[in-house]
Amino acid sequence: EIYRIFQEEYLAIPVITGLKSEAEKFPGALATYSIEAMMQDGKALQSGTSHNLGQNFAKAFEIDYLDRNNNRKHVWTTSWGVSTRMIGGLIMTHSDDDGLIIPPKIAPIQVVIVPIFNNDQERVQTFEFAEKISNSLNEKIDKLQIKIDTRDNLRPSDKFFHWIQQGVPVRVEVGPRDVKKQSAMVVRRDVREKSAVTLENISEHIVELLERIQDNLFQRALDYRQTNTRTAASYKEFKEIIADEGGFIFAHWDGSKEIEAKIKQETKATIRCLPLEDRSETGKCMVTGKPSEQEALFAIAY
Repeated sequence: EIYRIFQEEYLAIPVITGLKSEAEKFPGALATYSIEAMMQDGKALQSGTSHNLGQNFAKAFEIDYLDRNNNRKHVWTTSWGVSTRMIGGLIMTHSDDDGLIIPPKIAPIQVVIVPIFNNDQERVQTFEFAEKISNSLNEKIDKLQIKIDTRDNLRPSDKFFHWIQQGVPVRVEVGPRDVKKQSAMVVRRDVREKSAVTLENISEHIVELLERIQDNLFQRALDYRQTNTRTAASYKEFKEIIADEGGFIFAHWDGSKEIEAKIKQETKATIRCLPLEDRSETGKCMVTGKPSEQEALFAIAY
C-alpha cells in the first residue's frame, strides 16, 4: 500500500495491486504482492513487490528467537522492495518525443525562469525581474525548487528546448516587454499551454498550476490504461486482443500452472496479478471451461 501511494500520489502512475500466482510468486514465499503499471506501449511493468516469506527461510537459515516463555521459535520474515525500474517506469509513462515530463511533486527543478535579452541593459533588467518572481514564489511555497537560467551563450529557443527535454513542469519566460508590463509568460510542460500572468498573480497561478499538472499526469495515464484494458471471455478473443491491441486483459483462469504456462508459451502474456480490487465474480476458465473464482490480470510485460 505504501508503494501504491508513492506511485500514484507522487509519480502520478496508476497501478493495479494484486497477489502473484503460484508460478509468478517469489520462490519459497508464502505469497507475493505486486503493483503493476501500464506503459505507453501497453506493456506491464512490475513496479514493486512485497513477499510474505513465512518461516521457510528462518528454518533454512536457523533464524530463531526466545519467546516470553524462554522457548526457541523461528521468526516470521518478509521482504519487499522497489528498484531503478521505477525510474524507468516514470520516464516511459509520462514522457514524449521531446524528452522527459516529470511530475511536480518529485521534480528536482519545479519552475525554471528564463530571462530573454539582447544587450547588457536588458540582461540586468530581466535578471532582476526573474529574481523578483523567484522571491515571490518562495514566499508563497516553502522549499519550491526554482532555477533561473543565467546562461548567456544560448539563444532563447535553445534554452526553452533544453528545459523541455529536462521535463521541468513549469517554464517562466521573461523578456524586456514583460519587465515593462510587470508580467511573464508561463508555460506548462505537460500540455504546452502558455499564459501571460502578472507579477501580482504569478505566485498563486503557479501554485495552482503545479497541482493541476500533477493531477493531469495521473489522470492522463489512468485514462490511457482504462482505454487499453479489456476483458476476454474466450481464449480466441484473448489471443486476438494480445495480437492486435495489447494492453491489459482481465480473463478467468482455472488456477492451474499448466494452463498458465500454455498461455505464456502461446501468447507471451503472463498473469501479472490476481487483483485485490473486487473482481471475484465466478466464471469459467477461458481455456478449459473449468470453474474460476476470479479474473486474473494478463499482459505482456517487461
